[in-house]
Amino acid sequence: MAESELNLIATPPCAGLLPLSIGTVTASEEPSCALTSIAPYRGQDGALSDALKKAHGMAWPKPGRMTGKAGARALWFGQGQALLVGPAPDAELARNAALTDQSDAWAMVRLSGAGAQDVLARLTPLDLRRGSFKRGHTARTEIAHMMGSLTRLGEEAFLILVFRSMAATLAHDLETAMQSVAARKRL
Repeated sequence: MAESELNLIATPPCAGLLPLSIGTVTASEEPSCALTSIAPYRGQDGALSDALKKAHGMAWPKPGRMTGKAGARALWFGQGQALLVGPAPDAELARNAALTDQSDAWAMVRLSGAGAQDVLARLTPLDLRRGSFKRGHTARTEIAHMMGSLTRLGEEAFLILVFRSMAATLAHDLETAMQSVAARKRL
């Protein structure tokens, strides 16, 4: 096939599925950005944290935590792993860690508004009460019947990541839970 015959169009994972607002809760797809898995080489944790601070202004995240801020975050992503969200990784990080581009692998959804915690309580076994799962806390967890990542960004704001292939399922499950929470508030 000639190159001129290719008409590939990049589409976000949740194209046509989100945004969705029901009651006081909104689910919206986060803008596409670089997602990079970082796994430190043996004995390089400290050097990697220093390199991450120097290059991107954030330390290596502790288990269950996030570092950085909007536009440049590092999420704990499992034992000995973090996910750099936002910037392309500085080349210096490769001296201390294995870097893997994950940009096309994940759907990123922001769930926000009064009742977002109630919506997620129907989809995950995590204790999401503010005293237990505070701003900056993150977890790899079950979300409905999918494995994913959940991070509290604010009082009523969460970042949800699931595999790209599960984007439609996530949108459906969020819609069902959002409808349930909105219906209970109308009673």
